Amino acid sequence: MGHEQAAEPERQAPRVRRRRVFYIPGYDPIHPRRYRELYRKESSAQAAISGYDIALRPKQAGSGPYGWHVEAEIEGAPVSAEVEVLVWSDIVRGSMSNSILATYLQLAQTAWIYIASGALGRLMRLRKGPVIAALYPVGMLLLQLVVAVVLIWAAAFLAGTVAEDLGLTGLPGAVLRLLGAALGAGAALALMLWVKARDGKFFVYYLMHDYAYSARYRGANPSELEARLSEFADLIAEALREDVDEVLVVGHSSGAHLGVSVLADLIRAGRVPADGPALGFLTLGQVVPMVSFLPRAHRLRADLQYLCTREELAWVDVSAPGDGCAFALCDPVAVSGVAPGVKRWPLVLSAAFTQTLSPARWAAMRWRFFRLHFQYLCAFDRPGDYDYFRITAGPQTLADRYRGRAASNSRIEAPVSKYTSVAP
Repeated sequence: MGHEQAAEPERQAPRVRRRRVFYIPGYDPIHPRRYRELYRKESSAQAAISGYDIALRPKQAGSGPYGWHVEAEIEGAPVSAEVEVLVWSDIVRGSMSNSILATYLQLAQTAWIYIASGALGRLMRLRKGPVIAALYPVGMLLLQLVVAVVLIWAAAFLAGTVAEDLGLTGLPGAVLRLLGAALGAGAALALMLWVKARDGKFFVYYLMHDYAYSARYRGANPSELEARLSEFADLIAEALREDVDEVLVVGHSSGAHLGVSVLADLIRAGRVPADGPALGFLTLGQVVPMVSFLPRAHRLRADLQYLCTREELAWVDVSAPGDGCAFALCDPVAVSGVAPGVKRWPLVLSAAFTQTLSPARWAAMRWRFFRLHFQYLCAFDRPGDYDYFRITAGPQTLADRYRGRAASNSRIEAPVSKYTSVAP
């Protein structure tokens, strides 16, 4: 992607004046207001850089998901957008184990599933970055365990040395050694609790819970998540019956594969009216292979295979090799081994962080992996033809904005998954 802002298309496409945007977050336990504040801050920064006007105000009172209203003038046209967050943070919080012991049990189960199924080895053929990100909490938790064992052993050893120096034998010496081991165990537990209390900085427990959630059911969706996806589908179907010009669904990180299933369900059920608003699907920093490569991900693989052929929507997938937490430029349909003979979507594009961020910003953020994973929702100081705020609040539909745009030459399409079945 170059550094120039996207030019207006030659043909006169119908202008978008009203848009509904549904944002599906990734595995995130935090209240959706964080996304409103992120949008407010970053849209203002991007508007100052790119020379357009954008402003937020609270969502109109009423039922429905948490959201906000956007008024913008972009590319010379006024646009009104309602942005809503499709919340599943309560499910995320419920899946997060509160105890350290339970987290170690999750570690053992998750590692076994990914290794025994062969998924881990095949994921490494795609991108090393997200696999390293997946192994990071495993390594950190194992390191803590090793330190804990060393602390217990060292304390017991020192207590034994003291017992020998004091001439204590038999029961008194054994009791002293036991007390030393207990002190060591207390120190080890204090260390683990200290790390856990600062997980907002280390992301060890958070990431472990994230990968464990998909692995627990070997790629299948738990019943509570299926119920929530059905609710999401109802909300989007209702918007598709409104007097708006575009309904745009945005799936970030794990939210990308949730969006795939929601939209596949909508289209299968005939709930996308032929004379309704344009339907766009934007996936950002997707981690689809972490789920689709698992043995029981039949539902997701079937949805990928179905959605990639449909003309009812436009699907654009944006990622960047600089994002070490995403399967950057990996076509989620193709690498999952379910691409049919005729395939329309997704259009795989690069956000090209090394080009769209100035050298100074790139140098400052290069090793902030979690921050870079959210860069798609943020301002770029050297914007190319990907601009989250033009897409969500600009006057072109997703399809028109990228009509005629070639896919990234660096995309990966090799079918890598061992499991390609779309039915149990």
